[in-house]
Amino acid sequence: MARPPTAAQRRVIEDADPGTGRLRGTDAQLAALVRLGLAFRHPRPPHDHFLTPAGHRLREAEPEPAAPAASAGVFAARVGGAEEAPPGPSRAREVRDAWQGLMELRRMTNPDSATDRPCGWERTHLVRAAALALEAAGHHPENAGTPGYRVRATPQPEAVAVYGPALQPYTATLEAAGWQCGEYTDARTRTRHLLASPRRV
Repeated sequence: MARPPTAAQRRVIEDADPGTGRLRGTDAQLAALVRLGLAFRHPRPPHDHFLTPAGHRLREAEPEPAAPAASAGVFAARVGGAEEAPPGPSRAREVRDAWQGLMELRRMTNPDSATDRPCGWERTHLVRAAALALEAAGHHPENAGTPGYRVRATPQPEAVAVYGPALQPYTATLEAAGWQCGEYTDARTRTRHLLASPRRV
């Protein structure tokens, strides 16, 4: 195989029919999987695409990733915090690839193929999804030497808290990415923060 499949291509593989290996995806995705040797086009109409033995092995050996991944399979959204190390030189490309993969996941899994609001994966991985939206828009997470955003889970089932030196830019980014935000003050610490939830419509 010339190169690993992209996050979107992995999703097509993982969504294959468990019994027959029949694939659903765009023409470009299916053609790319054929070139990678992971799928073949049936010679008879309706010319559906199916997993090859290599495609089956890939699906069985690599369960669905916990997050939209860069092609190297090691991408993790940076949620911010003093423990996080500064990113390496390839980080911008990895973030761009992960965000593009998430947009493709939205297109494939939202019932109306909408890319302007979060999908099911984001609703079950709220902290990582919000952090990816912020980093993809160019915001910097907090680390040991630099102030920035911090995304944290909350007791609310569909909300994350976002802390940082300037909340309004985070609000604008998250709302553009399909989240709804409100600004609040912590009753104990008096710290201002955002509560952000994935928009449903």
